[in-house]
Amino acid sequence: MGRLETIRANATWKAIFQGQLLHLGLVILMVYGAGSLLLPVYSEPTFLGWDSRDWAVASILLAVLHQIIVAVVFRLELYKGLMTRLFGARAMKVWAVIFLPLLIARPISIILVGWLDPHPITPYRGVEMLAGVPLILLAIFTMHSVVKYFTIRRALGADHFDDEVIAMPLVEKGMFKYTSNGMYGIVFLGLWGIALAFGSWNALIVALFQHTYIWVHMYLTEQPDMDRIYGGAPI
Repeated sequence: MGRLETIRANATWKAIFQGQLLHLGLVILMVYGAGSLLLPVYSEPTFLGWDSRDWAVASILLAVLHQIIVAVVFRLELYKGLMTRLFGARAMKVWAVIFLPLLIARPISIILVGWLDPHPITPYRGVEMLAGVPLILLAIFTMHSVVKYFTIRRALGADHFDDEVIAMPLVEKGMFKYTSNGMYGIVFLGLWGIALAFGSWNALIVALFQHTYIWVHMYLTEQPDMDRIYGGAPI
């Protein structure tokens, strides 16, 4: 019996919902907090009829939608094999079609916020650029390591779908020589870099929300999953 088959044979609803009540409470507080920090815009520019605050709210809500979908799919696939039962061998391809557009929307929406936002972070644009551009470059380099060494398949959570992925060794190449979680620890710094490069207060708040929320997801959804998948917790 494979690891995933064993987990599914012993699945309980308590395990499926582990951490999710706290997840819900934290995201409600975080959305309220981020919304209170966003500054209103009383004049143009706009894009598709939305100003920077509108796009900031959209970016925050897209991140919430993304992480809730991930939590639901990860838990139901890990414990019930739902995606595999519904789509068979195409399950990962279907998941990629759902996941990747929402991931790509994160930096694009922050770019729109920064481009439209009239509210500066500080009066020191040169300092902001000096801080922001290296963060963007570091994020790009780390994303290259994710694609080349870690692979997009594993980044999509293939270890929730496939025992063969669980058996693969840890990646210790590229940026993964220095960190075991380059995606959350470093790639998300690129969102801060975008905000700093534009000198945008509202984009900075969105970056703060997105980076903080991904760690909420990590500790309340992914870490318990990893503990069961890789043997750190009883099945």
